Amino acid sequence: MTTQQALAALGQVVAGAKTVLEAVPDDRLDWRPHEKSWTMKELAGHLANIPGWTMPTLAMSEFDISPKDGAPPPQPAFETAADIVKALEENAARARVLIEESNDEVLASPWTMLVGGEPRFTLPKGVVFRTFILDHMIHHRAQLGVYLRLAGVPVPQTFGPTADFPEM
Repeated sequence: MTTQQALAALGQVVAGAKTVLEAVPDDRLDWRPHEKSWTMKELAGHLANIPGWTMPTLAMSEFDISPKDGAPPPQPAFETAADIVKALEENAARARVLIEESNDEVLASPWTMLVGGEPRFTLPKGVVFRTFILDHMIHHRAQLGVYLRLAGVPVPQTFGPTADFPEM
């Protein structure tokens, strides 16, 4: 993946995520489909925060998501769906800057994810960006679409028509 491809992919994925996040109603933020599931607010907040992972991906050679001697960084608390959309926009803007300041050599360099100090995988940073950030966002925006459907909220378009918005 080149920096230009990363920027184009980020723009596409963030646009779809924003559309889904904008559909989240404030009065359903605490709704969850199952007792083991995140609330809609937790899932939406996670989706909004994922572009922020671009910094540890591009600026570091490894990252421990569950360090033995501490906790992962705290996640911000959101009060409204608008706060979550704003967080997505801010995280995506910072990600764009980091990618623009990067280069293809950085994207080709290795990055290792650690869990409790133990390596789980090592991949080129561009592949980590594609899978751990962009594909992860696509996964959770689809999951949020299911939440919306189950909560009786119309599901917006991301790639094409939905049952609620069949017109393109």
